[in-house]
Formats: sequence, C-alpha cells, structure tokens
Amino acid sequence: RRHLCFRSDLCARGSCGPLEGAADRRHPADGKQPVAGAAPDHVVEETAVRTQVAIARGSEGANQRIGLGNAAPPELARLLGERTGPGPEGSQLKINLLLSRLPRLRDPAVAPELAFSGTVHVNESSSQLQRAYEQACSGAMPDPVPCETYCHSLADRSILGPELASCGAHTLTVFALHMPASLFATGAATRDSALAATLDSIDSLLAEPVRDLIVRAPDGRLCVEAHTPIDVERELRMPAGNIFHGDLQWPFAESEEEVGRWGVETSHPRVLLCGAGARRGGGVSAIPGRNAARAVLLAREVP
Repeated sequence: RRHLCFRSDLCARGSCGPLEGAADRRHPADGKQPVAGAAPDHVVEETAVRTQVAIARGSEGANQRIGLGNAAPPELARLLGERTGPGPEGSQLKINLLLSRLPRLRDPAVAPELAFSGTVHVNESSSQLQRAYEQACSGAMPDPVPCETYCHSLADRSILGPELASCGAHTLTVFALHMPASLFATGAATRDSALAATLDSIDSLLAEPVRDLIVRAPDGRLCVEAHTPIDVERELRMPAGNIFHGDLQWPFAESEEEVGRWGVETSHPRVLLCGAGARRGGGVSAIPGRNAARAVLLAREVP
C-alpha cells in the first residue's frame, strides 16, 4: 500500500544518513524516487483515500493513500493548517567533539577505552540533578552541569576518515542536561558559556583538560559542534528545541480510549505520526515508526 513519509526538515545528517541511503537504493526498483533536499510546505487530506503533501522549493508535491509524519506534533499541526499550543521545551545542549585520543581519567585504574565504551554520567547523582533542575527553573545555568558522554567511534571506526581512524582519534558526543531553551532565549546563557561550563564539568572526571585533546581543523578552528535548543528549533523545526518532540509516556495504555489504538493516530484518518511525538514514543525507542508501519499494513480499508 502506498504511503508517503514526510519530515519537518532535512535530517540526512547524522544517524539518519544510512536510512536515507537505503531508501535511495530501494526506490528505483519500484519506479519511485524519494524527494531529497526538500522540506514539506503543507499537508492536505484531500479525500477519504488520498493525502497530498505540497513540498516547498518548487516541487509539485506528491499524492499517496496515507501520509506518515515524522515531525513534532506542533509542526505537523502547522503543516495541516491547525492551531496548537506550545509544547514542552527542549532542555539539552548537544555537543560533538573530535578528539586526538581518549582522555585519561583521574582514576588511573580505569582504562579510557573501558570507561568510554558505555555511557559516562558526569555530575548526575540524584542530588546534583535536583539542584541543576532547581537552578534551571530559577533561570540560572546549572553549576556543575550534569551531562553524559557517548563515544560512538569506539564501536564503529568508520565514523572517522581513514587518516583519523589510523591515528587514534575519537568522537565524543555530549548531552548537557537542564539547559532549557528559555536560558538561551533570555540571555541567561549563551552557546559559548554553556559549552565552557559543560567542558569544565567533564574535566572533573579527567586527569587532563578535554580541551587540550580537541582536534583543530586546517583553518585553526577547534572541531567542536554545540547546539542549543534554540539552534535545534531553527535548524530542524523541533518546537522549543525538544529533541524528543514532547514528554515521554508510559509504554502501556493509560486510558480506555487508548486501548486498541497504535498511538500514531491524528485527527486526520489518512495522516499518521511516525516520529517521537507519537503516543508512547520517545526519541530513540523506534516504537512510533514500528507502530505506524503496523497501522498502515493492517488497515482494513482497501481503495
């Protein structure tokens, strides 16, 4: 059964890249070609059996039986011409670092390769998280910044180019918590100050400053990416920079109305949510995509 999946903006960067590539390889076999480099302009449910997605940047659009929206619910509502109230704001600073090698830890008995092979939680005790939450609610940047790191290049060296992979370089992804969009909107924090505070927090576990290990590009700039919730909203149209599209829910039905539903339904029968904002969704669970696919495959109506 034909369907069309549309996103709030381009997301071929990062982890979605392989998925995009697989779609590009798959579609020529069935005579269809994905539209690359185009964001949707609006969505119209024209009839009981067809959904139209009008794509910006000069494309004529596309018509399919069902539209699968991988956009945050407020953004999908905007595409459908509906009004919606503000959702929960994003509260994270996302940082990517390219390091010449893994940093040494203050505890010499723990090998960096072992420590960074999993999630490293920094200043995230229950009391520290509570204090950081209270500081953020009062309009101040948390001190110390609770954060967690992931070293994907330990498990997959193909993330790096051959030259970097051969010289021991690594990537380090960091999420700094309790950094709400309002901190940056009011000027209480800037990207640079939040980045500096987060690196200081990481240093509390290390035997050497992490800044000393950041690789420099040929033009001399440090290989650092830092994205505030406001940056995320501007670049990916996730309202208030919420990377999970909304608050998380329990994975089971919490009301009689939810029983027997996939949690991907919208007010439009031919438009389904397949992104993190679906009921019982979340940013990394893949539950919404799976449930949206089941809803399509098991639809009883046959046009």
